[in-house]
Amino acid sequence: MSYFAAVLAAENGRWSATEVSLDDCESVEDIADVVRDQDGEIRLLVVEQDDEYVLLARVDGDDEARIFLSDGHAADAYPLAAIAADELDEIGDAEQLDDELAEDTPSVHDSAPFGDAAIVEDLGTSAAELLALCAHEGTLPIDVIAQICEKAGCADALESVRS
Repeated sequence: MSYFAAVLAAENGRWSATEVSLDDCESVEDIADVVRDQDGEIRLLVVEQDDEYVLLARVDGDDEARIFLSDGHAADAYPLAAIAADELDEIGDAEQLDDELAEDTPSVHDSAPFGDAAIVEDLGTSAAELLALCAHEGTLPIDVIAQICEKAGCADALESVRS
């Protein structure tokens, strides 16, 4: 299962992109540390895996990571998506099973997006637009990322690491 992951960072209005590895990440905090390793006033991680889902993680300054996952079902098949969904489940107190039952029951996630849909609102893509992009049949995850980057003004930086 291959994935594409890059951190897009803006400093003084100039965007750069760095392809990153998330292979050693076991938590949202590990993912946030990968994002924090890049310099920038704005730092946005974009992940696409097997044309199945988009994962966005944003860390501004020393703030906590903000996360968005386009499809909760991806968490049932992809470890990176599961990391995000599980963290978001905990944050939202979505755990409804007692601890014993939860240990014996495999996790199943709703197909709805998880997390902060307003994660890129200040970069030109509103929460409603992001959700509509994710819900639009036939739109691939990389197309969602490309649309976000186009509106944010970092499409060229994204292309520099994708080619």
